[in-house]
This record gives sequence, C-alpha cells and structure tokens, in this order.
Amino acid sequence: MPNAGYDDALEFVRPGMTLCNGRGIHDASTAELAVGMTIASLREFPDFITSQNNGVWASHGGRSINDRKIGIVGYGAIGQRIARNLSGFDVEIVGFSNSGGNGSIKMADFDKHLPTLDVVILIMPLTDQSRGFFNKERLARMKDGALLVNVARGPIVDTDALVAELNSGRITAALDVTDPEPLPAGHPLWSAKGVFITPHIGGNSSAFEPRARKLIESQLQLLAAGKPLDNVIIDGLK
Repeated sequence: MPNAGYDDALEFVRPGMTLCNGRGIHDASTAELAVGMTIASLREFPDFITSQNNGVWASHGGRSINDRKIGIVGYGAIGQRIARNLSGFDVEIVGFSNSGGNGSIKMADFDKHLPTLDVVILIMPLTDQSRGFFNKERLARMKDGALLVNVARGPIVDTDALVAELNSGRITAALDVTDPEPLPAGHPLWSAKGVFITPHIGGNSSAFEPRARKLIESQLQLLAAGKPLDNVIIDGLK
C-alpha cells in the first residue's frame, strides 16, 4: 500500500495475504509540508491570503521560526528529515521517540519538556497508545503562544479540547490531518481561532510518484527473486 500508515488497510487483509506499507515514499513531501506549515502559521500567511482575497493591504508583523525551540514527536525517518530541514534555521530541535534513539529523548520524559516548547510537530504513528495522546491535559500544558503542528493522524489529538484551547487564543495550530476526516462543513474546527488546515496533503506532491515507482520496482524484483520483501507489516506466509 502507498502509505506508511496502515491502520485503514488491516480490515481488508485475509489469511495468506502479505501487507507491505510504503514507508519512505512520503518522507520528503511530508517533512517539507511540516516545515512549510510551521512557517506559514508563525508568519500568519492565512491572514495575508484573506487580505489579498479582499483586496486589502494589511501589513503586520509575524513570529519568525528562528529562535524557537521545536519539539518533533515521533523521531523516525520523517521526524529526522523534518529536523534536517529545520537545521538551516536558528532553532533548537528536540526529538522524542519511544526508544530514545538517534539523539532523541524518550517519550516517557515528554511531559517534562512540553511546557518549554514553542512549536510541537506531531509525526507519530496512530496506535492504541498514541490515540488521544495530545489530550486536554497536554494541550493545557503547552506554552502560551505555542504552535501545534499535526502531520501525523487526526485522532492523536483530542479535537474538542483543541478547539477550546484555540478559541481561548492561548495557542495556535496547523493541521494537515483532523478527527473526523474529512472535516465536515460546519465543524467548529473550521472556524476556530488561529488554525490553519490543509486536507491531508502531506504525501500528495510531485515527490510521491518517483519514490513510489522506485519502491514498487524494488518489491517486484525481490518477489521475482524469491527474496523477502521490504516494509512487511503482515507476512501471509507465516
């Protein structure tokens, strides 16, 4: 399947079927979007687009990404790529992962660091453990003026609690994913203060096709040679 996340595909897997995910093919595009949404939100691009659409020259300052402490929650391939993309700015980057590998901090210590972060970027997989991870309590512990960026999965964040925090004006958010998804017309998240929403386009760019083609060609070559496939989630031969 052409995604790293595979939770939506599990119900279709039958005995004897092997399921492989597309780990790696969305890394460049998703990491790019995470950084782009961070900059767009801090510099208030959505406000300028609204002014442009209304034909209004409304100049005002915004917050720079520079001099920020940025937490990347989920420090796998995409999380590390986000960190590399951010390395050209004057920022402090803190990665969080379950293992604490690759220079990251263990998730067990995340709550201790949360109030110190200016930007929190979520790129963790959706599991039973991560569902609802960013709940009312963690949202309340975010630093005043902090930005939450979610390019992972919508259900990782408690939507009702997020809407309440946004409308208080205390934090802002940039969301490529929502819960529910697609976000229905009239949902309070659409009109919440300080939110920038894109319709789950993290992997949907020109960077996808060449990487997907390369992975599929490699998998077919492995299959033809009788060798183990890459990115196996469920092995139908076991």
